[in-house]
Amino acid sequence: MTGKREIQFPQLFLRVAIAVTMLSAVADRLGFWGKNSSWGNWENFEKYTQQLTYFLPASLGTVSAYAATFLEILFPLLLLLGFKTKLAAYGTGFLLLIFAISMTIALGVKAPLDYSVWIGSAASFLLAVQEKYSFTIDNLTNKI
Repeated sequence: MTGKREIQFPQLFLRVAIAVTMLSAVADRLGFWGKNSSWGNWENFEKYTQQLTYFLPASLGTVSAYAATFLEILFPLLLLLGFKTKLAAYGTGFLLLIFAISMTIALGVKAPLDYSVWIGSAASFLLAVQEKYSFTIDNLTNKI
């Protein structure tokens, strides 16, 4: 069913959109977006992470910032390549779900809605339940 032509390009668009959005957030915290940014640098991102993880010891908040950044690089790269796509989509869905819940608890309902975190999580889970992925390394390796 998911191999049908009318599903191939929307599925590819979904993979690319999720991946690029996540990589953009990483670029922001590393200072690549300059003045057009939310955090602008790692220090501000760490402070923001501490705010979202206020219920954890400060050291775990810092670890959370590094872990989130690592996963926000790993999962999008896997999605772009189409390698371990299902795993990357589920990982992205759960990562964004944790982020949305943390934002809701720490900042209120409006913040994750403004940043479309719930939509990103839902879209990732929708991608994860696809039977087959088009234009992927996964698809090529299944034919060998």
